[in-house]
Order: sequence, then C-alpha cells, then structure tokens
Amino acid sequence: MREANRLLDAGLLRQERTGNTRLLAACMTTPVYRPLTDLLLVTYGPLPVLSQLLARVPGIKAAYIYGSWAARYHQEPGGPPNDVDVLVIGTADRDELYDVAEEATRTLGREVNIRMVTPAAWKANGKDPFLASVRERPRVELDLARETAAQ
Repeated sequence: MREANRLLDAGLLRQERTGNTRLLAACMTTPVYRPLTDLLLVTYGPLPVLSQLLARVPGIKAAYIYGSWAARYHQEPGGPPNDVDVLVIGTADRDELYDVAEEATRTLGREVNIRMVTPAAWKANGKDPFLASVRERPRVELDLARETAAQ
C-alpha cells in the first residue's frame, strides 16, 4: 500500500474508488509512461519470457510475436493487448509448445497463443492469408540464439 501511494504521489498511477475498493491503473499521460513501459517490456515482458522459454525447445528455427502486442510494441495506437500471439517456425513438438504457452501465460498474467508453421510454409509466398497477414503486419522476432548462448 505504501508503494502504491508513492506511485500515486509521483503521478505514475491513477486511482478510482468504488465503495471501499481502490482501483489503480497506470497513468498513461505522464511523460515517463512510454520509457517505463519499454523498460518493463525488455526486462520482464513477453520478449524475455518467451525468448527464454522457447530457446529450450528443439526444432525451432525462428519465432515472432505478432498481432496486437507487436502492433503496440511498434507504437501503433490501440488499447492494451489482451493476449500475446506467437508464430513459431520449425518442427518442434506441439506438446512442448503447449507447455511453453501455459507457462508463459502463468508468468505474464495474460493468455499466450502459439501457432507453428513449417519452414517450407514460411518461406513459400503462397496464398495462405494468415501467413500473408503476419508478414505484412508488425511483428517482433524473439532472440532465441542469445538465450541459447546464455544457458
């Protein structure tokens, strides 16, 4: 409670009272909102969490976060993402990817959806509308090589 009050006093949080309940939310109008958000994203958010978890799974050639999370990361306007969508390129075991998605969901506190495609499907510039959308829209590559080297 003391820490929350300090953040309120600093203008980093805003509050709303409903009866005896105090609801706290980030104050998105402060000049430090974006830098603090960026710091959290690279130190604790989906990028490091998913990079670390997926680096342990054999058969992954590359992995990307796409969808609303990637769009916000690239500063496209919109509300906070409800989930994190991940595209894995490779031949990993689907059960292992399911386990990674569950662990990431617990760690991040938001749903993580992992979809896998083969390297051949990713390389082909065919007419798959899903892959075309992922290629055209913002995406963020997960750094699996760095995580593997760190282990």
